[in-house]
Formats: sequence, C-alpha cells, structure tokens
Amino acid sequence: MRLYLSSFRMGNCPERLASLMRGGRRVAVIANSTDAYPPEGRAEAVNRELAALSELGFAAEELDLRDHFDDPHVASELRRYDLIWARGGDVFTLRYSLAKSGGDDALRQLLAQDVIAYGGYSAGICVLAPTLRGLEEVDDPTWLRSLYDADPHWEGLGILDYCLVPHIDSPEHPESRACQRVADLYRSNGTPHRLLRDGEVLVIDGDDEEACA
Repeated sequence: MRLYLSSFRMGNCPERLASLMRGGRRVAVIANSTDAYPPEGRAEAVNRELAALSELGFAAEELDLRDHFDDPHVASELRRYDLIWARGGDVFTLRYSLAKSGGDDALRQLLAQDVIAYGGYSAGICVLAPTLRGLEEVDDPTWLRSLYDADPHWEGLGILDYCLVPHIDSPEHPESRACQRVADLYRSNGTPHRLLRDGEVLVIDGDDEEACA
C-alpha cells in the first residue's frame, strides 16, 4: 500500500509523491469534499489542486464522483490513474460520495492490490480511518442532508487502523482549535490516532513508514 498523507495541501515533502507513483504521471483529483461550496468556489478549489500537481510534472484531472453515483464500473475508472489525490473540505460529503459511487470498495481493493497510490490532505486523509466519530467537531454532518437528503456515514474506509488528526499546533489554519478538540476526545476515549501539523506528511510505502516535515 502506498499513501501520501499530508496535513495541509502538498506539505513539505512533495518529491516523495513521484517515488510512490513508480514513475507514473496520471493523477485523479477527487474534490467531492467541496461539493457544498458555491460553484465558483468549488471550481477554484479544484483548479488549485490541478495547478499544484501540474507544477510537480504530473498530468492531473478531476474525477468527479458525482458522475459515477451508482456506477458498478468505478474501479475501472480509478485504475486509469497512478495516483488518487483527495483534497480537503467536508469529510462527511467526501465519505458519502465514495460510498454512493462505490469508490470506497474500489479504493480498498486497488490499494490492497498495490495497483494505485493514494494521497491527499485534511478530509482526504481523515476519511481513511476506521471511524469518523469526533470529526463533527470540525465538519457539520447536517450539510449532507441539505445536499443529498442523506444521513452521514460514521464509519471511515478502514484503510488505516487509526485516525489521523490534521492541523494540530497550526495556528494559521482556522480549524486548528477544532482539530485539537478532536485529538483531546480521541485521547480521552482511547481511540487510536496520530497527529499531524501543517507541513507534516506521513508517507507509507509497503512496510516502510516515515513522517517527514
């Protein structure tokens, strides 16, 4: 399994992405965590990711999971890429979109088979945990009802066996205090978790795991 897990945006180790992609260049940007944004704000969020990845020499394009809701062939679509990059935003909207498209099962399968690499930040890494409980301190799960008239999925993808809490000790990030409350909650109830400051990246390549900053 190959994972590039950043607290915020590319983090301080973007050169590690190329090694995780094994020389590949094709990147799918999943930005469904921003589906509740106004259209112009969502477009700006997507373009920021495309530009950052292009500057690193990758061929990036958006893969909008809304185009694949109830699509039994989404795994074939994901296989076209060397890296799936999931940006930050609302974790509950991202989780719903992965479930509705079948992208959750497809990612589990493709990562286990080492077919693709996965990277992202903030909501894009939080969604990999066993549970999303506690993240309501940061994101409002009721947004999902206004978007899709749906209840939130409280289980994460379970690709990691612990939760990640981004933006810790990152006073410039507006969600830093809320994320600290999540960390405090996890500490008090014994939920396995790891903390990341903005700039820090957790890189997992098979059995090798490294925190870089």
